[in-house]
Amino acid sequence: MPRHLGRSGESGTERQSRSLATVDTSGVVSTENVWWYRMVRAKSWTLRKHFEGFPKTSDFELKEVELPKLKDGGSQANTVFKLFLKSPSCPKRGAAFRRVVESKNPTYPVGTYVVANSGWTTHFISDGQDLQLFPPWPEKIPRSLALGTIGMPGLTAYFGLFEICKIRAGDTVLVTAAAGAVGSVVGQIAKIGGCKVVGCAGSDKKVAYLKQIGFDEAFNYKTVGSLEEALRKASPDGYDCYFDNVGGEFSSIVLNQMKKFGRIAVCGAISGYNDTVPQKGPYVQIPMISNELYMEGFLVFRWNHKRAEALKILLRWVVEGKIKCEEHVTEGFEKMPAAFMGMLKGENLGKAVVKV
Repeated sequence: MPRHLGRSGESGTERQSRSLATVDTSGVVSTENVWWYRMVRAKSWTLRKHFEGFPKTSDFELKEVELPKLKDGGSQANTVFKLFLKSPSCPKRGAAFRRVVESKNPTYPVGTYVVANSGWTTHFISDGQDLQLFPPWPEKIPRSLALGTIGMPGLTAYFGLFEICKIRAGDTVLVTAAAGAVGSVVGQIAKIGGCKVVGCAGSDKKVAYLKQIGFDEAFNYKTVGSLEEALRKASPDGYDCYFDNVGGEFSSIVLNQMKKFGRIAVCGAISGYNDTVPQKGPYVQIPMISNELYMEGFLVFRWNHKRAEALKILLRWVVEGKIKCEEHVTEGFEKMPAAFMGMLKGENLGKAVVKV
């Protein structure tokens, strides 16, 4: 069957697996036997084949590989990571959080926590060029949040709101997939900025969570009789900003309720990630023209030069209790495919995390 491919050749579902993360929360790694680490056998998940429709367990394969000896300037780290898969034989690189267990690089001594680029693998060797030192971290804040609120999802929310939507106090902001890792942070940052926030999610439990973390209005899009009426009831005057995580027909409906000169940040299109053929429409030209809307798609890496400062702000807001965080934890590296598929089904509240 045909697959709906993005620019890089992977399907939408494969891109969405960026949102899954694994975390070793114990932080306890023995380094007494250095030879053992040089000869370590790493477990790695790869794809047997590209997804056709919704992923299946048979699409994944767990392999073991023996890592080479560490070279000068290199570091070996154990698992805390996130990624997405590209081909049947090779995990595509993605943001990762790891602990260095062996090192010949003075910049990354044993015990150092780093943000790295890696795949679904228990161990990883780097020459140091793709590692970022983990910033000072309060003991009371879980390190796993480096994969969520104080990581790429949080940065996506932060830059999408401030750089694309350019939120102002008094704006009404609509967020789709609002109970997810990005959406939940979008809503809370918008509240910090003095906005009214409306969120939609796929279960009553998620709607209750959104109200708990400060959303002004929230509704379950699966149970409302009419999306148009639900959106109008939540904000009769329309919306200044729309943070779009879903795309598809829902977003087409939203466009007709945007205020004049409204701003739209296109972050994701999860409504079509499992499609085997491209969706038809939506056709956006008329509402875009009549309301003189501004719509822009974005990748968070555009603002890497502002990353460090934004992470400090996000961390401060979490410490101050202005942003509340939720994680959906699955136990065991072997359960990564199941956790990933559960995330695509919407089973997670907040960030999907696998504890190794």
